[in-house]
Formats: sequence, C-alpha cells, structure tokens
Amino acid sequence: MSNLAKAILRYTQRQPGTSPYETAIDGVFILRSDHPKPPSYRLASPALCIVAQGAKWATFGGSRLEYRAGQALVVGVETPSLGRVFEAQPDKPCLVLIVEFDLGLMRSVIEQMTSPPKAIAGNGRSVFVTDFGGALADCALRLVRLLDTPDAIRTIAPLVIREMCYWLLAGAHGGEMARFAFTDGPSHRVLQAIQSLRQRYADAVHIDELASVAQLSRSAFHRQFKALTSLTPVQYQKQLRLLEARRLMLSQSLGAEAAAFAVGYESASQFSREYARMFGAPPKRDTSIANKKRPRASVA
Repeated sequence: MSNLAKAILRYTQRQPGTSPYETAIDGVFILRSDHPKPPSYRLASPALCIVAQGAKWATFGGSRLEYRAGQALVVGVETPSLGRVFEAQPDKPCLVLIVEFDLGLMRSVIEQMTSPPKAIAGNGRSVFVTDFGGALADCALRLVRLLDTPDAIRTIAPLVIREMCYWLLAGAHGGEMARFAFTDGPSHRVLQAIQSLRQRYADAVHIDELASVAQLSRSAFHRQFKALTSLTPVQYQKQLRLLEARRLMLSQSLGAEAAAFAVGYESASQFSREYARMFGAPPKRDTSIANKKRPRASVA
C-alpha cells in the first residue's frame, strides 16, 4: 500500500458518516468504496481525481476511461459522466483524492512560470487519464497529511495546491491544462457557451445562439463542443435536464411529472422514456425510493 493510500485510509477511519467526505480544505474531497459499485451518473466538475488504491472507470459521451492506483483522471470542463468503482474490497478499499481546479489560480501560476506551456489549439482533449507520481504524488500526500493539523490548513493548503498546479502545467499535459486557463482562445469561448447552457438548461436554447457566444460558425462550434465534452450540445442539455430531474425527485420528493416540467420537458411521456433510457428504469422507481425515505407523520 502506498503512503498516499495509507494516509487516506487513516483519514476515512476517523470520519463519521460515509463517503464522499468533504474535507477541511476547500475543494478537496475523499472517496472510499469498500465494494464495487453499480454505474452511476453525475455532473463531473473540473478536477484532478487521484486513485491511491483500487480502480474506477468513467464514460464521457462515447469515451470510456479506466484509471487505477498510480493514475489520475483529469477533468477540464463540467460535463455529465457515467462512472463506476469496479475494484474494491473491505480489506483493500478503493481510495480516491479529488482536488477541484481553480482556473484563476492556474492562470496566476502560468503568469509566473519562466517557460509557461503553450495552450494546445484545436480540438484537444478535456478529459484524460495520466500517470500520477513524483512531485505531484508528494503534493497529494502532503495535502492529506495536512488534514491532521487543522490550524495549518489556511496557511499551507493554498501553497500546496498552487504547487500542484505548477507540476501539472510543467508536465506532459501542460498544454492541455493551459488551454482551459487562458481567457482569450476559442476553447475558453466554447467554455463560456457551455456555462450559458449549464445555467439555462431548462430553456429552449438554439445552437446558433450558443455558437454566437463562442464566436464560431455553427459547424465549428458543434465540432469543438463535442471535442470538449464528448457530447453534442443537444445530448449535453438532455443529460443535464435528466440529472437535475433525478436530483429533484430524490432530494425534494418531487413527482415525476412535476420534475419533468421543472427541467424544461413539455411532455411527461417523453421525459419518462428518456429517463428510463439514461438511468435504466422509469422515474417512478426513484420517486418510490424518495417516498420510502420520507419520514412519516406521527399520530398523536
């Protein structure tokens, strides 16, 4: 077992509740799985997902990426994904450290580098797997160990995260990382269009409107959008709507029809079909789960 895995394991053994664990360091989370898990959909945020032990896979659009101990998944853009822990057991749990990206910090580090990386132009990857070791692994271990000294977190954690940004930018994927930090390139304008779609997922948004935000032709925007997210704009919006509808049903006990209309569907039957296609069961399964979890009123 690596030193990072040992440190994460010790941390999780002291924590109340269950995974995921939100640590005292802003933007740093820890996941622990003692058993393989069924696939689940989520909205992935820009982050570095480091596997210290075990193995996971994640699918973005039609691209499936597998990453295990000694590797990290790098996500450069907020996008829906399907993921699964497939290698875990009680005596050897899957342990993952997640560090969310601060693109403003990334830009600040680039500005101070003597030989900053050149942002990769064109339709480069926004999600990829990289080996994780050396200085980056050292930073990750120091972050986890820092959780044992809460008084030092405010002073030291930002420095360690800044160092992580440096090693990412100075490494083999520096150009891909820099592409998301710069604010004057076509990738950033596409990211702005993605953010617009993210905020208005319930509205009827037209491709030409998004292409205008990105300052690209319709065809060029469609191509770059899919390169970044592995989804077309229509697929991206649909998955956002379905993920939000599922959240509303599970966390707010909203009925299927009410959730459908809340996220922009005009047809409850269409919503039910697309929901079942994405999650493997009709929405009534999740509404029934929510109803079972809802506390019953007491009878005086």
